[in-house]
Amino acid sequence: MRKRVGIIGVGYVGLVTGTCLAEVGHDVYGIDSNTEKIEMLKRGEVPIYEPGLNELIKKNMAEGRLSFGTDTAECVKRADIIFICVNTPPKENSQADLRYVELAARNIAQALDGYKIIVDKSTVPVHTGEKVTETIKRTNKEHLDFDVVSNPEFLREGSAIEDAMHPDRIVIGVTSERAAEAMRELYEPFDAPIIVTDIKSAEIIKHACNSFLAMKISFINSVAAICELAGANIDEVVQGMSLDARIGGQFLRAGIGYGGSCFPKDVAAFIHISKELGYEFDLLKAVQHINTEQRQRFVKKIEETLWVVGGKTIGVLGLAFKPDTDDMRNAPSIDIIRALHKEGAHVRAYDPAAMPNAKTLLEDVEVTFCADAYEAADGADALVIVTEWNEFKQLDLERVRTLLAQPIIIDGRNVFDPARMEEIGFIYKSVGRASTAGPHR
Repeated sequence: MRKRVGIIGVGYVGLVTGTCLAEVGHDVYGIDSNTEKIEMLKRGEVPIYEPGLNELIKKNMAEGRLSFGTDTAECVKRADIIFICVNTPPKENSQADLRYVELAARNIAQALDGYKIIVDKSTVPVHTGEKVTETIKRTNKEHLDFDVVSNPEFLREGSAIEDAMHPDRIVIGVTSERAAEAMRELYEPFDAPIIVTDIKSAEIIKHACNSFLAMKISFINSVAAICELAGANIDEVVQGMSLDARIGGQFLRAGIGYGGSCFPKDVAAFIHISKELGYEFDLLKAVQHINTEQRQRFVKKIEETLWVVGGKTIGVLGLAFKPDTDDMRNAPSIDIIRALHKEGAHVRAYDPAAMPNAKTLLEDVEVTFCADAYEAADGADALVIVTEWNEFKQLDLERVRTLLAQPIIIDGRNVFDPARMEEIGFIYKSVGRASTAGPHR
């Protein structure tokens, strides 16, 4: 059944969610207080980097199912289901800053003209649904009927369209069957399992999922450290673990840890939420510590390989926190580059998408941004891989070796096979695997 949908906040989550809802046939009207962003979207320009999103937005705008504006009252008037997709940045104490959620709830309440379903799509702590309900009741003087729903998102940057169009599951937290039925109809075209829960359970599901995945990453990075100390191979250990159906292989890839806007924020928020409820989530505190330590271990690996970092030129491949995005939030590259710069290294960096954002975040650090990976390698004393973009996996390694002043690659994402790298003539260091002693020719 075709629905009229409003999206408040067309950032990453709102834009992807709204576009994909339009793609399956719903009428979607997205608003944002950032007028510059709205004008860009009206011109068919996308303010974020996400594969496939630009084309999908243009298609649905041309077919009349997707439009944008800045007026909350217009959004409420045009929609039966209104998604709150605003930013919930962390405060200094790791608590989620809910000012934008509260503002959206008040604006919706002031514009209510009949029964509406208000959906919390932003990542929020448990009990937020109750606060949104209370805010709308207090603000709406007409006492009009409405329902609040929790509908957490599970989008991965770089594959958000695929995740939205073909979700593993759809979680809906409700207090009424009326809202549940409307949400089932909204998501029926996606042909995915729909899990209907109470609102508080839905809110916890989001934080629990991201925290569990972050835990798997920190766990395997700890095992990788043990493998290095013991002389074992993390790839073989992971293979032996992942064939166990109880464990699986996802998120068991050793590297330099997680980053981005979700995992760091959600782990910290879940720790804070738990403490407020009376539980010290020490396991997640350890996850945080291991993730921070992993970046430090990688810098130490660079220092041990080069002996003296000061005065050396180091090429850095990859700046975004993961491939297929330009997102630099909590990216390991920031800490690594700052640590190298502090030691007196000259950094030459390249990323296929994230350099504009990186230049802003690293404006106080002297970094030479390069046109491609080969320019970053040219004359460098070592090449460091921080983000596993596909184009790095397809590098002409013979050419890279001839460009480097010293044939050293320190791989934070285990992109290459150590035996192959040794055969080519590299001194190759990776994470949790035996390092090559040096070139043999």
